Amino acid sequence: MNFFVNPKNKKTVYVAMSGGVDSSLAAALLKRQGYRVVGAYMKNWSESLPGIVSCPWEEDEKDARMVAGMLGIPFYTFDFESAYRRKVVAYMLAEYAAGRTPNPDVMCNREIKFGLFLTKARELGADFVATGHYARVRERGGVYHIYKGVDPAKDQSYFLWTLTQDELHSTLFPVGKYHKTEVRALAKKFGLPTYAKKDSQGLCFIGKMDVNHFLHQHIPAHPGDIVDTAGCVLGRHEGLPFYTIGQREGLHIGGTGPYYVVAKDAAHNTVIVCHERDKGKFLLHKELVAESVSWISGREPRLSGKGLRAAIRYHAPEEGVALKKLPHKEHEQHSEQYYASAYAFGPYAVHFRMGQPAATPGQSIVFYCGEEMLGGGVIA
Repeated sequence: MNFFVNPKNKKTVYVAMSGGVDSSLAAALLKRQGYRVVGAYMKNWSESLPGIVSCPWEEDEKDARMVAGMLGIPFYTFDFESAYRRKVVAYMLAEYAAGRTPNPDVMCNREIKFGLFLTKARELGADFVATGHYARVRERGGVYHIYKGVDPAKDQSYFLWTLTQDELHSTLFPVGKYHKTEVRALAKKFGLPTYAKKDSQGLCFIGKMDVNHFLHQHIPAHPGDIVDTAGCVLGRHEGLPFYTIGQREGLHIGGTGPYYVVAKDAAHNTVIVCHERDKGKFLLHKELVAESVSWISGREPRLSGKGLRAAIRYHAPEEGVALKKLPHKEHEQHSEQYYASAYAFGPYAVHFRMGQPAATPGQSIVFYCGEEMLGGGVIA
């Protein structure tokens, strides 16, 4: 298919091409809009290790290169593997080892896609970078805002809360205004060979993995007791890092369950569980502390009101919240060592109108007002 090129548009955009349909269409749309498009594949993980079901980087790179060739655009492969191990995998393992549940996709966006990749693209003369994220960026009054992708089933704004104004003014999300079915239909119409390729699964750039098996290869096991909320021993655990709040599967507790993990006691090396009938009492919480909070606009929004809502995990229902800023030094916790450069406004006490199930330390809490994603932080 011939792509119209607007000769007046001389802007250069480097597209992070993963080999999937979303980033393939992003490159095609930008080429059609007249940008000087350069395709780039980020090689961030290539090693096969126990626990990693598949790491198809060679196949993905081949697919991305094939799409770039079809579009007639330059194509490069950037080797970020060392940085990915240092900034994303090491963070993930350290958080699990400390008994928290990290969000490596958020860190990957912060450190690699909109960190190292953006820096490299700028060094090579790019005006913009683009990805296949289902999100939208709009500029209003000199301030850039992030909005949800129009497809609620694919919206990825939750993973973008660490982005700043500096990054957003150089970022494009071409597929954010489409539903997934439209993306595949357009990719097929444009003749892109990836139009029917299945979406990638698993950890950012690593692919499908058995997280528990992977963690066992890197974190020493320190077994201990699994106890109920009354302190009765129900079984044995393999080590605190291998369990997460709200977990039901893999506890290997007999009796009259099911049981759910409600807490981890590092001082006594115990995993604390409750019976299903007590979930509402032990797993629903109306308050939590959000650390390392960053606001997309660079300014603190109105902290209460009917419009302010939050989600404590990807695709979780958003609930109305009120925020209260806390003194930084009194509530300084673990996450600042990882999110220091995104940190801008200190920790907040978050009060939910309705109790939230299994708020998990280390995970992201992301704030919204309608379709706009305002920012986020890390659950303490």
